[in-house]
Amino acid sequence: MNYWLMKSEPDVYSIADLKSDNISIWDGVRNYQARNFMRQMSVGDLVFFYHSNTKFPGIVGLVRVVETGIADPTQFDINSEYYDAKSTFDSPRWQTVKVEFVEDFAQSISLEKLKQEFSSDEILVVRKGNRLSVMPVSECVAEKILKMR
Repeated sequence: MNYWLMKSEPDVYSIADLKSDNISIWDGVRNYQARNFMRQMSVGDLVFFYHSNTKFPGIVGLVRVVETGIADPTQFDINSEYYDAKSTFDSPRWQTVKVEFVEDFAQSISLEKLKQEFSSDEILVVRKGNRLSVMPVSECVAEKILKMR
């Protein structure tokens, strides 16, 4: 099993939204490195759900990958802000995964707390200027985060 961190703005899609939906496709990622990380995901991998672009950013819950290798449907939707005219059904440029809700944390693990506990070499989310919405988390770091919840 691998561990990951995925960011979402809570006013766009929050951990509460996923809890209500139970399972959701993680669509709209338009960064090649983040896409490539999702291509490496396997069913059963655990993902830290991170609220970004909010007053108190941080890890707010845990989700699990339940399906991989999905062509992101928003790339084909001309009305979507994530539409990609260069992508075709035969050769989609953007793949994604489905995730299911596992748990929300009683208290979020703030970005400040993460910065106190981990270096930017240990977890990318604390790296200054990092804008990736999907990133790997090492098993060692994941175990420490799970103990912090």
